[in-house]
Amino acid sequence: MKNKILKNVLTFTATAAILAGCGNSTAVTSQENSSEDTSVSNSNAQGTSSASEDQQSENTKTNIVYAKGVGPYTELFEEAIIPILEKQGYTFTCTELDLNQADAAISSGDADVSVEQHLAYMKAYNEQADGHLVALGRVPTVPASVFSEKHDSLDEIGDGMVIAVPQDAGNQARAFVMLQDLGWITLKDGTDYATAAAEDVEENPYNLEFYELQTTYIATSLSDFDYGVITGSIVYNAGIDPSTALFNENLTDDFWLQVVVNEENQDAEWAKAIVNAYQSEEFLTWIKENNGPKYSNLWSVPEYDSES
Repeated sequence: MKNKILKNVLTFTATAAILAGCGNSTAVTSQENSSEDTSVSNSNAQGTSSASEDQQSENTKTNIVYAKGVGPYTELFEEAIIPILEKQGYTFTCTELDLNQADAAISSGDADVSVEQHLAYMKAYNEQADGHLVALGRVPTVPASVFSEKHDSLDEIGDGMVIAVPQDAGNQARAFVMLQDLGWITLKDGTDYATAAAEDVEENPYNLEFYELQTTYIATSLSDFDYGVITGSIVYNAGIDPSTALFNENLTDDFWLQVVVNEENQDAEWAKAIVNAYQSEEFLTWIKENNGPKYSNLWSVPEYDSES
């Protein structure tokens, strides 16, 4: 059955990186080699040695640069994870970036780690930007949810209704998996849930129209649609009461948020320390005590003993 896809015609320019108050900037200069013809072999040898030393230093360094976005994930990292790691001698510098900028910064070495993306988003970035980011372990995640200001129940779904779905590929995939879980659509056999999109819809019995929009704007213009899929960080940032959700996603491996680093750092001691902090008894006790009173039971917490 043919699906109607409405795309938002507005485009938005990514905001510039904000470093004030939490980040450091480093000036990089280059020096021309005035004796290039006589020092090529020495330069190559020195370069190899320097690269090896740099990698060793990267593996054992104790000052970690983390990409900070707006929302609960970095807030949780700062409030509960950093204190655990500071006891182990680590120090932290933040650089405020949106998620796409964060991935670019990790790829270039300007940042070390992000805790604000799921596997589907990371995979989409790697494919689109030829990146080499890797996910090291799941972190507490706020599920995406279906909300409505027009309808009080999912049972009110009807022919030709308009559903707002996130514009970015990773979160849009979450939306279409959720719509299938609701029984509103059926995805084609063999669909990769990490990349599910409108073209993967096999059956659309309600003739639903899918309107692609930045998730932030779904939250602020929800009344324009019959239903909208809003990701957890936006629910938190917009001050939406999570108890008003009509449906919460069933988190699968592709949609748990992760500790993400560049591939070359996946075995670094500091990267392992971050993962271990999330799985520590100290943190699990903290999140159990604070999830209800502080976060209104916002967080879904992984079963870490089943992590591979």
